Parts: sequence; structure tokens; C-alpha cells
Amino acid sequence: MRDIDQAKQAVRERVWRRLIDGGGAPADSYGKIPGFYGTEATAEQLARLDEWQQATTVKANPDWAQLPVRVRALEDGKRVYMAVPRMATPEPFYLLDPESLTLSTEEAAEKKGAAQVARRVGVDEVEPIDVVVCGSVAVNRSGARIGKGAGYSDLEVALLIEAGLVTEKTVIVAPVHALQVIEDDIPETEHDFSVDYIVTPDTVIPCSNRRRPRGLVWDDLTPEKIAAIPVLAQRRAAR
Repeated sequence: MRDIDQAKQAVRERVWRRLIDGGGAPADSYGKIPGFYGTEATAEQLARLDEWQQATTVKANPDWAQLPVRVRALEDGKRVYMAVPRMATPEPFYLLDPESLTLSTEEAAEKKGAAQVARRVGVDEVEPIDVVVCGSVAVNRSGARIGKGAGYSDLEVALLIEAGLVTEKTVIVAPVHALQVIEDDIPETEHDFSVDYIVTPDTVIPCSNRRRPRGLVWDDLTPEKIAAIPVLAQRRAAR
């Protein structure tokens, strides 16, 4: 596992530098899910997908890079489940319902706005998810992807898979800059998922090598990680 973690970090370091040096994102994107240039155009590309147009529920990360996608989802009348940062509460998702917002879609889709107006919900209150939008540092054309290394996206998706809310019908997409799309292999572990589409400001790339975990991989979770995430601590206690 340590070798895989080191290999993933090497990919992240290379892509962060490539993206910043190539003018694809601000210099402060290093170490983060990059807030790349062209996020609005990426949201427009995503909105053209049939799967997006048919979707009624979207699960998205709270990263800045996905803000235009969250805004577009609300404008298109979709309910948005946005992860509470670091899954730090027993109800790990915000529910943004476009029919009941008291802020503009732009304000509500931001982390600060969501904390003000969205209802926090537990996994048992989440509806089946049609589209998962995941923040990524790097992705390759087979659909393998890596985030910034904290592992929250994987945990969120695993929780929803266990609950039967992310299924084979769910489409997972990675909105990224073209410089984040690499030809290299990306190491994968049991808890990693792949994406069905890579969406850049200029194009949509279908990925055929679908990979989904069966659910939470408890052996990969440290006691410290479990203790820091209330929903995991509750589930561990119930096992």
C-alpha cells in the first residue's frame, strides 16, 4: 500500500507542476483539487451529455473547481448533494434543492452558502444518485483518477454504493483541464473508483474501463480516520 501511495503522490506532483507551468491553473492550485481555468466551459460541456439532461440528482464535491457544475445543476432543476467538507458531521451531505433555495444559485452552490441554507442529511436520507461529479488532480483515458490524497471522494462514493444509492446506472464524471489528462497508468487500490467520462473545457472523453468498489474497505481505514469521520465511527460501532 505504501508503494502505491508513493506512486500516486508522484503522479500528483507531476500533474500539479505540469498544470501550473502550462498555464492551466493558478500557482496556488498546488496541493489542492486544482481550480483550473475553463471551469465554466467544462460545466457547459457536461450539460450537453444525455445522462446529465436526464438526471434529477447530482452528487458533487465542495471544491471550487466544481462550483460552475453545481450552479448549472441547480439552474437545470436538479437536486444537489454536496459533501460536507471533510465529512465532519454525522450527516455528511448538504442537500441543495433548487425549489427551496433562499439564496441565488451561485451563492447557494458555494461552501459558505450551502452551510447557511442547505439541509444536512445522512446517507439514509439521500435519494438514488444519477450523476457523481468528482474533483480530481489527474485522470487517464481508461477512467482511473486520483484526488489530492485525502480520500474523501472515495469514502463518499463507497458509502453511497453500500447504501445502494450509487449503482451501475450512476454516471461518474471528472471535470478537469486537458493538462490533467495523462497517458500514464494510475495505480488503483480496492477502494478506488473510475470515471465514466472525463470532461474538459473543450471535449468529453468516454472511458470504458469501469471500476467500482463494493463499498467501504474497512481494512484500508486507520482508527484515526474512522474516529475523525462521525458516519464511519457510527458504522464501525454498529458492526
